[in-house]
Amino acid sequence: MAMMNTPEGTRDLLYGECQLYRTVRQELTAVFQRCGYSEIATPVVEYYNVFSKAGRSVPEEGTLKMIDRSGRILVLRPDCTLPIARVTATHLQHEPLPQRLYYDETIFRAATVNAGHMSEVDQCGVELIGADGTRADAEAVAVALEALQSCQLQNYRIELGHAAFFRALAGELEADEIQVEEIRALIEQKSFAALDDLLREQYSDKPSYQALRRLSRLFGGAEVLAEARSLTDNPAALQALDELSAIYDALCAAGWGAYVGFDLGLVHQLDYYTGMVFCGYVEGSGHVVVTGGRYDALMGKFGRSAPATGFAVDVAGVAGALPVQEVKTAHKLVHYEAGCLGAAMKLQCSAGAGEIELSCCENEEESRRLAHQKGIPTLVVLTASGVREESV
Repeated sequence: MAMMNTPEGTRDLLYGECQLYRTVRQELTAVFQRCGYSEIATPVVEYYNVFSKAGRSVPEEGTLKMIDRSGRILVLRPDCTLPIARVTATHLQHEPLPQRLYYDETIFRAATVNAGHMSEVDQCGVELIGADGTRADAEAVAVALEALQSCQLQNYRIELGHAAFFRALAGELEADEIQVEEIRALIEQKSFAALDDLLREQYSDKPSYQALRRLSRLFGGAEVLAEARSLTDNPAALQALDELSAIYDALCAAGWGAYVGFDLGLVHQLDYYTGMVFCGYVEGSGHVVVTGGRYDALMGKFGRSAPATGFAVDVAGVAGALPVQEVKTAHKLVHYEAGCLGAAMKLQCSAGAGEIELSCCENEEESRRLAHQKGIPTLVVLTASGVREESV
């Protein structure tokens, strides 16, 4: 019989992995609750137009679509923030702001064939809606750091950037949207040589030429902000650096300075993020485990303008950096005679989780063989007249 595999971008979780994922989720959401965030859940299936409002940040080709009975296009939820924006603008429209919301949900995206990307991604995250300024941004980053710490990770780090910094520099190029997107992509990919060639050939006379050349290399500690300031006198770019400095100072004062750095080359999803952006990394995980930032323009697309900031944690990314929990192996197998199921279950429940297994075998010899096959050292025989134990 041919092996039946899971669809592209999905996988099965077994035993200890399931326990580990559950533990990570519990730790993350417990932090969110302690920090004053309330849980919200949205449907797995949404109308496509909810996500089309996000522009390129949720590309159409990356969604899994279906058609309902009336012919409307539905998608499996590819993002958690947009449905929460919809809820805030409808069900919560009369609630005072700010609203602190958290979620523990799964998103679905069409995986690129053979690219190694998952199409089913478990996320836990928060949205702080209706709060402007660096105090709210610092809170979001601090909650993310607290959440990572709660998972007992050995080494983790958050890197801060700012969407407005790149926008200000790109605006000085007087380039069209297609060209700006090409430059953005090269910076995001840290394609140093290709970026240098493109800028030198077409924009070497522009004020932001040197700053954009250096942008993908501007990552590290607080010294990055000083270097960035030396590369530009653009007021909007300098304002973005001032905001990052204020956020960093607040995090240092809260004791998180050793876990925070900068990467001004964080220029992803620029039609989504409007201010500070950040990514989180964990030793032992091969990809970004936290993504977040400020998205002040999104809520208005759903009819309720409000500033907002937030982040999402990739549960699998965090779990991948932790040892898989060992599953307890039963050390007793209970063979019970007819009419003794209740007593057998009572005995089982009196022990620790997974310590006692019930036998479905019809006679003692079959139960004895089963205990031997499963490596269970003790057989318990339960009858109406009593209980006895024997080594297998």
